[in-house]
Amino acid sequence: MIIKTSNFVSSRREFMQNILPVGTMLCFGCSNLLAPIQTEQKTQVSDEKHKFLLDSGMSIQEVYRFAFQGYFIPYMKNISGFMGEEKFIEMLKEFSSEKGAQSIKRRTQNLPKRDLTALAAFMRIAPLYQKALTYEIVEESESTFKLRITECLWAKTFREADASDIGYAAICYPDFAIATAFNSNIKLLRTKTLMQGHDCCDHKYVMKK
Repeated sequence: MIIKTSNFVSSRREFMQNILPVGTMLCFGCSNLLAPIQTEQKTQVSDEKHKFLLDSGMSIQEVYRFAFQGYFIPYMKNISGFMGEEKFIEMLKEFSSEKGAQSIKRRTQNLPKRDLTALAAFMRIAPLYQKALTYEIVEESESTFKLRITECLWAKTFREADASDIGYAAICYPDFAIATAFNSNIKLLRTKTLMQGHDCCDHKYVMKK
């Protein structure tokens, strides 16, 4: 893919919106992590499933490798090389944070409460939290919710592709904006991430007084 300088736009937001196709945006982990609570619905009248709904025969890990290593990561590396890594990573952080904040607001707009208890409950039922992460709840109260994540399929996938900087900017960094967007009084404190090569992710959500 050749990107011409004349195609650049002055606004960072407009640039990211135009340079990333819709399929690439859907690769951002925050959109999948924050899957909405849905009641099971029957989409087919007959017992026979449409071919799009059939099991692909791929494991969750294979799906991640297909989605991220097969397309998303090479595409991001290409843009990073053209723009300059530092500038690109900062732009990706800004864009992914904005999209993450929009997503959590949209997907939780009908929740009756937006406190830490509600946030913790929402995280517990998010499908990809269960399938892509191994974690333990270290502390849970009205003022604190602390997680220790020891396995993360996002981190594994990006680190295997030598793209932890892109993974952190696209997947991990938006966590701070997501917490604040859920409730402006909630703050995420974190000192370690698996994406950056640490032994765990130490997420600590606190309710500001």
